Amino acid sequence: MTSSSIWKTTRFDLDLAERPLVMGIVNVTPDSFSDGGQHADASSAIDFCERLLGEGVDILDLGGESTRPGAPRLEADEEWKRLEPVLRAALNFGVPVSVDTCKTEVMRRALDLGVDIINDVQALRDEGADALLASHGSAGICLMHMRGQPAGMQRLTDYEDVVTEVASFLADRLRHMVGVGVAAERITLDPGYGFAKTVEQNLELQRRQRELLALGRPLLVGWSRKSTLGAVTGKAVDERMSASVGAALASVALGARVVRVHDVGATVDALKVWQAFGAPQA
Repeated sequence: MTSSSIWKTTRFDLDLAERPLVMGIVNVTPDSFSDGGQHADASSAIDFCERLLGEGVDILDLGGESTRPGAPRLEADEEWKRLEPVLRAALNFGVPVSVDTCKTEVMRRALDLGVDIINDVQALRDEGADALLASHGSAGICLMHMRGQPAGMQRLTDYEDVVTEVASFLADRLRHMVGVGVAAERITLDPGYGFAKTVEQNLELQRRQRELLALGRPLLVGWSRKSTLGAVTGKAVDERMSASVGAALASVALGARVVRVHDVGATVDALKVWQAFGAPQA
């Protein structure tokens, strides 16, 4: 193990060199782009978490607010109302639990309950978020690249070189968080496929994903069911499992160490075969 392969979280030190990890998406929302409404009440979301455990999930990622393109902003109290009962249950399941939020107040409440990871699509740019995570001392963090807010991000796709600009942003956020006192071993980086990027920009970023390894921290990526996969395959969102599994494997081949997915069982099986075949990894 090296420091660059360890992801330190509240309760678990995750060795990302041993094998890629599968983060399962649990959307406690009525309006997420793929599965909105399927797990919107606490009981069904908790049942779904248990199902993912049976499928071999490594990390549960709970989200109470949709970040699909065009999604409206949700108040912190409403987001927390959705998340709290599911989070309390999930913390007893024996795997790391992540909360997908960009609000400092929701982060604070989740950290008070003992959440393992804060997964923020806005890379801890909400007021006070950086100081909160620095003061916590142990929670894992995922910093993702995105421009603007979900409601208008797809109008912000003017890049001279998408890979260079994503890398620069992530390097700046990593440097900032280390500067305010967060240990680098607590941080993973996410290039933000589908967030403020066109189809071709997403594909270019994927093809050159290895360049992001120079930042020195593990990559967490989320391609699952996204519109670029629909553009490539011509398939509707609920018909993209095969494309999503293929994208997860391609991402691992290009250096990703955590894949965030809807279809946990299929991805877990594909990665087991990948490893059994001795496929090279970046």
